Amino acid sequence: MSGDESRGRVIRVAIADDQAVVRMGLRALLEREPGMECVGEAGDGSAALTLIRQAKPDVLLLDIRMPGMDGLATLRAIAEDPELRGTRIVVVTTFAMDEYVFAALQAGASGFVLKDSAPDELANAVRVVAAGEALLSPAITRKVIGLFGRHGTEPVEGIETLTPREREMVAWVATGRSNEEIAKELVISPDTVRTHVSRAMVKLRARDRAQLVVFAMRAGLALPS
Repeated sequence: MSGDESRGRVIRVAIADDQAVVRMGLRALLEREPGMECVGEAGDGSAALTLIRQAKPDVLLLDIRMPGMDGLATLRAIAEDPELRGTRIVVVTTFAMDEYVFAALQAGASGFVLKDSAPDELANAVRVVAAGEALLSPAITRKVIGLFGRHGTEPVEGIETLTPREREMVAWVATGRSNEEIAKELVISPDTVRTHVSRAMVKLRARDRAQLVVFAMRAGLALPS
């Protein structure tokens, strides 16, 4: 879905969190936003999968720590089921559990938002991810880079097919910067950045920008942010 398409239609959002008060707060925030609709809630991962199959939301706001089937297991189940992959996942977290951040990205999360975020930040997260982009701020990316640095690099299929410029762009993406920010840093046009990033995603078979960040880190391409 393009950015224009996501703005021109109602974004259907589901919520999965084991705390009823959190679900209530997230629903209230979403229902105040124009162009958004909350299509259901779930208290655990199993219920979330059922909800996705029935309601087919564009975006799922997902807690990581839930009883029974937790958020990471839910993410993996969604990634493995072709019928569920159309739903983008935003992990809603307190960031008290940094060790889960990279695992969530690997499992298929497209972005992260804090549970106590301002309403406009939550709405922006939903819109960005619904448009097929990733929500990875430089601060969040630094956390992930720090975590991954302890595990070393590993082969990434297709990385050898990237041109030097494409490798550079993938490394810049891994800093959490947008195409516009990268373009400003390198004094080139955003369209040039977008073209190189898109080609890299095709070559690496990355489902979205978040997975491109994962590949960059696994291959050791990440630049210091």
